[in-house]
Amino acid sequence: MATSLKKVAVAPKGMGLNDFVAHQEGFFAAEGLDVELDWKTFRGTQSSWKALNYFERPQDKPFSEGREVIQGACVWGSICNASAGMGRFVPDAYGDSPWAIFVRPDSKIRRPEDLKDVPISVGMRAGSHFNVPFRLEKYLPLEHIKTVNTGGFGARLRALLDGEVEAASLLPPQIAMAEQLGLRKIMEDTFHTLWWVPESFNSDMVTRYLRALDRAEKAMDADLAKYLPLWKLAIPLEFEDTHPWDFSKFGRGERFVYKTIPQSEFDEVMDQVKRWGLDQFLKERSFENLAVR
Repeated sequence: MATSLKKVAVAPKGMGLNDFVAHQEGFFAAEGLDVELDWKTFRGTQSSWKALNYFERPQDKPFSEGREVIQGACVWGSICNASAGMGRFVPDAYGDSPWAIFVRPDSKIRRPEDLKDVPISVGMRAGSHFNVPFRLEKYLPLEHIKTVNTGGFGARLRALLDGEVEAASLLPPQIAMAEQLGLRKIMEDTFHTLWWVPESFNSDMVTRYLRALDRAEKAMDADLAKYLPLWKLAIPLEFEDTHPWDFSKFGRGERFVYKTIPQSEFDEVMDQVKRWGLDQFLKERSFENLAVR
């Protein structure tokens, strides 16, 4: 039976457990997929991107190298990456993920308004970046919202702990890690994520992949505690042995939602990215031409 499975590479976002649960429980195989988790790309997305430009980030490499990999990113990032020529976004499902800005416990920053002109550590043109103007503009004019490109999950948390930055934009599981490290949350919200694939990717493979993630979501609904130890797989390598992480307090992280993302959200993304001055690389702007068919 194994020979009939279709091979597919997946780079987990690591913001939720669905990929890990689906892999562990055989849900991918049940959908006819032989999934290989792309740890190189995944660990790259957790590292520093300080010296890298757009198209040079770890998540961009599969496209520049011609590798077929299923990836995920924030709704803005997935749409913008596709618009810039890196594949197509998948409109048939989305993730709903926590997001937060943290500071050190001794920081004078107490409220979102205190972040005026304070450089916030982000990963350029990804969820940690786009969330900052999207959420902080309720409190500050856009010209007073500042970001600094640190890079991935682990790099942003490390930069905050080391005093390199005063504030950092964090996602799961770094939010739970920051809480256990005693860092202070300034604001929090949720945002949507999408999956993106190479332009020529087999749409049937995408459908099978999403069905497996949906099975994983239902398994977690039935017994979340069983799967929380899998967060160990998402911990950045440099943090694996630095703290006795209590995974029972990490929570669910990103939730998989098997519903089509509305075109109105796509249109809003395009409008926001242009208003933020982050549309320099956008080319194609049509929902129909950028979505996986």
